[in-house]
Amino acid sequence: MKTGMLWLDADTRRTFDEKVQRAVDYYQQKYGVTPDLCLVNTISLTDDEKHVGTVTIQRTRTVSPHHFWVGLSTN
Repeated sequence: MKTGMLWLDADTRRTFDEKVQRAVDYYQQKYGVTPDLCLVNTISLTDDEKHVGTVTIQRTRTVSPHHFWVGLSTN
């Protein structure tokens, strides 16, 4: 992903999947297209990769904790 939208959600009452879905929903509403990739900090996800609906979640050290970088993959 070269560009995307950075979403912050530090609410402890929401699950990880709910946070991702809120970011995806907002992205879709704002840009009119559904993202297929979400990058999160390595402390937010223990697996190398996860799926929430049609969105692939991947770990990276370049995204701050509690942030979700959503967008379209470059594949």
